[in-house]
Amino acid sequence: MSSSDERRDAIVVGVGGMGSATAYHLADRGVDVLGLERFDIPHTQGSSHGITRIIRRAYYEHPSYIPLIERAYELWDDLADETGRPVIHRTGSIDAGPQGNIVFEGSLRSCKEHDIPHEVLTGAELNERFPGYNLPDEYRALYQEDGGFVVPEQAIVGHTELAQAAGAEIRAREGVHDWAETPDGGVRVWTDKDTYEADTLVLAAGAWNYKLADALDGLAVPERQVLAWFQPETPSLYEPEQLPVWNIETPEGRFYGLPIYDVPGFKLGKYHHLDESVDPDHYDTDPGPADEVLLRDFTEKYFPEAAGPTMRLATCMFTNSPDEHFILDTLPDHPQVVVGAGFSGHGFKFATVIGEILADLADDGETDHPIEMFGLDRF
Repeated sequence: MSSSDERRDAIVVGVGGMGSATAYHLADRGVDVLGLERFDIPHTQGSSHGITRIIRRAYYEHPSYIPLIERAYELWDDLADETGRPVIHRTGSIDAGPQGNIVFEGSLRSCKEHDIPHEVLTGAELNERFPGYNLPDEYRALYQEDGGFVVPEQAIVGHTELAQAAGAEIRAREGVHDWAETPDGGVRVWTDKDTYEADTLVLAAGAWNYKLADALDGLAVPERQVLAWFQPETPSLYEPEQLPVWNIETPEGRFYGLPIYDVPGFKLGKYHHLDESVDPDHYDTDPGPADEVLLRDFTEKYFPEAAGPTMRLATCMFTNSPDEHFILDTLPDHPQVVVGAGFSGHGFKFATVIGEILADLADDGETDHPIEMFGLDRF
């Protein structure tokens, strides 16, 4: 154990979107927590960056996410109020595609099951209301007014500041390389700078989680993802007041995008970009021509006024579970080790409530949130 520090109640590994929220929720309860981050806070090496991230109340992935997103919205508003940081913006959201596709039908089902206000539009009606879009007339789109985006870097900074104000110790540029159970049922954690002990451990290290827990090998798989920002020919069509965030299923694949915010350009990406599973320590972080062409071709067809000069390209990582649902659980042989993993490209919007859930599991061993479908035993 570190010669300079007492044993903590909890150690959180990874202080990105989920880890910073977890550290805050633990510290806010009076838990003595240490947060360890191998990179900067915030940083651009993992999944919790990119200036804007979609949040939407309609949820095509599964209706079981709706209670969690409802709580996430409450906590995002609380974070904005407590920090004064503009971490959430409501623009409305669009989930669209050909009739019968999962993006539209799943979102419609979630709205009906949970009485979420919404509108159903044809592609032609969507294009008329929001002229930045150019969807085929026969497409169907679900519009939900509460959708929008959260600002990941501001969110991480906000959660970290609140955690520190509540007594948490946060250390950046200190990588964890191993941990072990102690004889009394706690954990010992080795970093590249020191050794620490705690009663519980939370693994919130994103794409690196599988390197810290054998139980996640093959169940939390990092994937290279690329984002593009193109400068619109008519920027006014792509401002937050004029362009709802969107998810669209097309013959070219499932894409997502957001309005102009903070930096030049209309932002978009493709789910499972080039289907490249990677080692997070050894992969191509420099976007290339093939990455740009894939995203530009889509933009020219469905958002033609947005397909101007390239302003920015960036890589990030998805960490995919086999069924693309989250993993929120304790390790089978180590109940004092909590994992938040496998967010599969749709997790950041839940960061506030995921932090609350992981804090519950670390502090109480259980949570009142409905997380039955996210257990490790389903695999």
